[in-house]
Amino acid sequence: MFGKPRFGLASAFGLGLVALTALAPASSFAAPGQQAQFDLSPNPPFAACVAADPSRPPVAHVLVQQGSRADGLRIDAHGLKPDSQFTVFTTQRTNLQTDGSVDPAFSKSFGLAWYQADLFTDDNGDGQVTIQTIVVDRGFGFDPDAQLAPSNTFHVGLWFNNPNDAAPCGFDASQPTPFNSLHKAGPTAMISVPNADGQLGPLCFVPNGSGGCKPQ
Repeated sequence: MFGKPRFGLASAFGLGLVALTALAPASSFAAPGQQAQFDLSPNPPFAACVAADPSRPPVAHVLVQQGSRADGLRIDAHGLKPDSQFTVFTTQRTNLQTDGSVDPAFSKSFGLAWYQADLFTDDNGDGQVTIQTIVVDRGFGFDPDAQLAPSNTFHVGLWFNNPNDAAPCGFDASQPTPFNSLHKAGPTAMISVPNADGQLGPLCFVPNGSGGCKPQ
């Protein structure tokens, strides 16, 4: 099922863990904590524009490793549109429900959003990107000037960098979203879904039982 996180200790993911830690300085991952892996779900209205083959759902698998100073997050994508660019954001909210369907109550705002990276696909529609920052349990931002209180970003998603890439699926490219460096991106391509309780995203490893996350 899309979006269902799976937790484990440092040895749980074998070669996948070795590959991830090899991409960052060892000191950043000293005394690692928990890990999780989950899949991003295609955004239903634009799923056909994400996939290389509309008859086969695209896959964006996320591996997250909690570190002592910074966390590692890697996205391995397969079956996306070849030779395309997507932007990677961590966000406060998702527009999907736990089953991957569009949330009818979504307010059209993802809340606080952090631009993390770009993901490029090759001729086969495969792509990979790794970021090293704080994303597990503690990822947040705030802005007193905008009267924005500290807000967590427990979701991760991909956006079409080029709004024209989503136009065949009904997106109005003359009304871009701000999800790239030029603030002229397309819609959400794939994004995480809430945890089983329907409240928090998969980057919260330790829910506090009252709708929040317990920082480690």
